[in-house]
Amino acid sequence: MLIIPAIDLKDGHCVRLKQGLMEESTVFSEDPGAMARHWVDQGGKRLHLVDLNGAFAGKPVNEGAIKSIVKAVGGDIPIQLGGGIRDLDTIERYLDDGIGYVIIGTAAVKNPGFLHEACYAFPGQIMVGLDAKDGKVAVDGWSKLTGHDVIDLAKKFEDYGVESIVYTDIGRDGMLTGVNIEATVALAQALTIPVIASGGVTNLDDVRRLCAVASEGIIGTITGRAIYEGTLDFAAAQALADELSA
Repeated sequence: MLIIPAIDLKDGHCVRLKQGLMEESTVFSEDPGAMARHWVDQGGKRLHLVDLNGAFAGKPVNEGAIKSIVKAVGGDIPIQLGGGIRDLDTIERYLDDGIGYVIIGTAAVKNPGFLHEACYAFPGQIMVGLDAKDGKVAVDGWSKLTGHDVIDLAKKFEDYGVESIVYTDIGRDGMLTGVNIEATVALAQALTIPVIASGGVTNLDDVRRLCAVASEGIIGTITGRAIYEGTLDFAAAQALADELSA
């Protein structure tokens, strides 16, 4: 079980949002590269980056900060990145910069043809981020709820060849209210590709609950606010996950 630290980038800084609201942001660091290195040194095995400005602008905005993170990590662990990725050129540029996996979110839902092309062009490096509330997928930085069922859509994308699904319960993200285990397990059971949980990890009990269902196909969880505000000790969480997965 991977415990994956999230670095959300806004205006070049490392921030966290509450329920995806840009105006509800808290700056945790003005040096994203140093923050990334910190999590690697604490035992991180993968990093999760989000270009928040990019997600809202529909194009890369924090590329300078992303490059500083790649340089600071130095290839020690893989980095997955989402936010504002809408074309193949952007994917190619990020992969050339040293990003390991590119996460396509809104564009996957609105333009499945683009996702299909991306999976074909960059096999094994395309992940899809599905953000859902009450089983329905949300797009555009969570501002719009669609009629798409999250499991149906995930199955379709699995057929395209996506590497894995990052599943966020947007009712819980940034709220420190615990992971929606039931919904995450239901999604993982419906797929053969791995699922990464996101949203709501608060403490070591959440890590234990996720490790207990890892065999269903859940390979990791992304955590942000909890490790920055201190309700979850990241190094202890990854050590516990390693112990329970042994």
